[in-house]
Amino acid sequence: MNLGYLAYKNMVSKPLNLLLSLLLLSLSVSLVTFVLQLNKQLSGQLNKNIAPFDMVVGAKGSPLQLVLSSVLHIDAPTGNIKLKDVAMLQNHPFVEKTIPVSYGDNYKGYRLLGTELEYLEKYNAKLQEGRLFQKSFEVVVGNGAATRLNLALGDTFTSSHGLVDGGEGHDHHPYEVVGILQPTGSVVDQLLISNLESVWEAHSHDDSEHNESSNEHHDHDSHENEEEHGNHNEHDHEHENHEHSHEGHEAHEHHEHEEHDHNHEEHDHKEHEGHDHDHEEDENLEITSLLVKFKSPLGMVQLPRFINENTSVQAALPGFEIQRLMGLLGSGATTINGIALAILLVSGLSIFISLLKTIRERRQELALLRTYGFQTKQLLGLALLEGLFLALIGFVSGWVLGRLGIWILSGYMSATYGYTFQVNGPEMIELSLMVVILILAIFAALMASISIFKLNVAKTLSNE
Repeated sequence: MNLGYLAYKNMVSKPLNLLLSLLLLSLSVSLVTFVLQLNKQLSGQLNKNIAPFDMVVGAKGSPLQLVLSSVLHIDAPTGNIKLKDVAMLQNHPFVEKTIPVSYGDNYKGYRLLGTELEYLEKYNAKLQEGRLFQKSFEVVVGNGAATRLNLALGDTFTSSHGLVDGGEGHDHHPYEVVGILQPTGSVVDQLLISNLESVWEAHSHDDSEHNESSNEHHDHDSHENEEEHGNHNEHDHEHENHEHSHEGHEAHEHHEHEEHDHNHEEHDHKEHEGHDHDHEEDENLEITSLLVKFKSPLGMVQLPRFINENTSVQAALPGFEIQRLMGLLGSGATTINGIALAILLVSGLSIFISLLKTIRERRQELALLRTYGFQTKQLLGLALLEGLFLALIGFVSGWVLGRLGIWILSGYMSATYGYTFQVNGPEMIELSLMVVILILAIFAALMASISIFKLNVAKTLSNE
């Protein structure tokens, strides 16, 4: 007689006991595998995206928020900084490369990033089709953004102010798609990338329109006041003209000479003012943050502290901030794993109770099997097989539930933050967990089967 078939029939004969044992075991396994995969993949994604840069310089505020917004693009920026305030870093002996980034607009929820071409090089982003941007309002689209937004070469769109879809549109400056990138598995896949001048020009136009509207309102009010003042003084003005008419001829020549000198001075002043205005524009240019790559480890030790203590901006180290973030998440993961292990122990107890109850209820059947020639070790093997079946089915179903959770979370993260998780096969730590569960099931089966060794066949059959 097939022991495996007998074990299967014994297991399904009590469906409620079977369901309870499998539910507890599956829940514990799914929690453990889900948290392990989440920690591993999230840590891998974050470390991959912060790897190109050692330091971020931006407006004062939370250093973690600065890193999340400027490097990982999953938070709002702490503010803008003037480009001149971080110019000294560009030629610092500890600094290998600085890349300014500026943003504040989006297209259907996808961020529009103004930066330099070196930004793409840092992430090893290659063109799939088209070319890189060469002038303002030309945009290169990440592969994921191009797919979800259905953008192709030559398409045009207008951005909206803010980082969430639905803001005020910049209809006066449409962007043109000139290139689409290959998949990189990094934040670049979810970005729309143009040069810095595009961001500056788009927002400077908005500022100028706002100023013009204010000036028009001011001029309108001034014009009304002048009309009222003119009507009030019209009579006095005619009297003054009569008194001063005899002096007009003498003053005419003197006035012409003064006017010529004044025009000459005004022309020189306007030329000088124009140069000052251009210089002032350069001085007032703003960026969201500056991404820095060190050439010397000393930079990581000295520069952040110097910047934070002696300047109006702040410096944050992505590696340190992400490590701190993962530490906070790790505390929660440890708690969840502790709960999962407690459930696992309860499931082991449930398997023990289920097997013990089954053996006691089937004492007569076991006694009959002994009369048909089954030995004690075969009856023990029957109980062990039932426990192993429970453990294997529980582990597999729990592992599948855990991966299903990762798949669902990946869809949410992809739609919200542009991060995707992979549904990987079993890993070594998960196989180790399976071995632990099998050992636990074997131990529970052995404990429940002690009564088999004390089975009195004659007495059991006579009581029947």
